[in-house]
Amino acid sequence: MKNSIIQFFKFGMVGVLNTVLSWLINNGCYYLLHFHEQICNIIAFIITVTISYILNNKYVFNGGKYNLKSYFKVVASYSITGLFLSALLLFIEVRLLGIPNYLATLMNLVITVPVNFILNKFWAFKKKEK
Repeated sequence: MKNSIIQFFKFGMVGVLNTVLSWLINNGCYYLLHFHEQICNIIAFIITVTISYILNNKYVFNGGKYNLKSYFKVVASYSITGLFLSALLLFIEVRLLGIPNYLATLMNLVITVPVNFILNKFWAFKKKEK
């Protein structure tokens, strides 16, 4: 249990970095480049998922060598939370409820971060039983 709490804290630290980067990229694309909010979300996703994989593999889950199988599991995990779930939430919040994009992207973290941690810990970086 203690190890999971430490991992969640480290995962959160990586998440803070990626959140700041994602928020800057997302809102930069939206407000400066005037891209559609879903395009902004995808651009931010592509950049930050790779950063997340590298940092989480090395510092959070001690995944050892980098490999495509775990990378694609991380991509799938972040796709579920960062693209599909976040896209659904953004649609509801921005288009239906009229919440500003900059606020909606922050609100989504309450749901997406814990779901993403669980997917990463128990699937993407799951240690093989010996």
